[in-house]
Amino acid sequence: MKLRAVGEDALLASLLRGLPVSRRVIAATGDDCAVVESPGRKTSLVLKTDCVVEKIHFASAADPILIGWKAMMRPLSDFAAISAVPQFALVTLVVPATRSTMWIKKLYRGLQRAASRFDVGIVGGETSATRGPAVISVGVTGFVEKGRWISRAGGKKGDDLFVTGRLGGSLRGRHLRFVPRINESRWLTKNFRIHAMMDLSDGLGADLPRLAKASKLGFKIDREKLPLAVGAKIRNAISDGEDYELLFAISPRDRNRLQKSWRKKFPNLLLTRIGRLAQPLNNSTSQLLPGGYVHFQ
Repeated sequence: MKLRAVGEDALLASLLRGLPVSRRVIAATGDDCAVVESPGRKTSLVLKTDCVVEKIHFASAADPILIGWKAMMRPLSDFAAISAVPQFALVTLVVPATRSTMWIKKLYRGLQRAASRFDVGIVGGETSATRGPAVISVGVTGFVEKGRWISRAGGKKGDDLFVTGRLGGSLRGRHLRFVPRINESRWLTKNFRIHAMMDLSDGLGADLPRLAKASKLGFKIDREKLPLAVGAKIRNAISDGEDYELLFAISPRDRNRLQKSWRKKFPNLLLTRIGRLAQPLNNSTSQLLPGGYVHFQ
């Protein structure tokens, strides 16, 4: 069977199903980062790796500084998704021998700018030649306080669904300039009980059903309330992907306090209630959405 017929989620499920899981593993498959026990009593170790591939995640003519920025910020956005703190990064660079040294220097300038934004140290990596497109893979380690990390699976029936920022801006280049919502995520988990959370990397149409499925619930959203980026339409907000905003579930009892506190803390960043988690119907997520980005299809 071809990967095209399987799709990303089913492929990952088949690969990960047979992996052994140690008792030291707190969270692994099915969440944005792996969380494992660490020697410290108060924190857990967080690990994440991600990559960008030429002609998939960036155009060949894109500014290499922006490519480096994106390559670093993608795994950091996953740290935001579970409210973790990144610390160190390893960079693996796979490029054709025909690529110029200036391109590489600019790429690393972007990587370093992104890392320094969140006080992350690039401490090593690997390089390799390829006859194909360039690939930049970034692995990040960090920590999260025990009891503070947020998974996708904790949503409760009736929870409000919120998103940060605006959706649908990737086609206008925002996917190369975004800033992960680490500070916002840390503030949320310090001041509120967030039940479930993830970052929107593949689009609301792909990621919201994943959060609902992990929480064994369905969802209902008001499409007219989706916060749209400049020039975006509702279909862009649902399907384009690479928004890197936070999607989270919280009790409606906290709605008013959350919205009031958010406006004071982050006056320049929109926070929008887009719907709620609901009882699933017929083993589905209860509301059909156009799909977001899915690899191999």
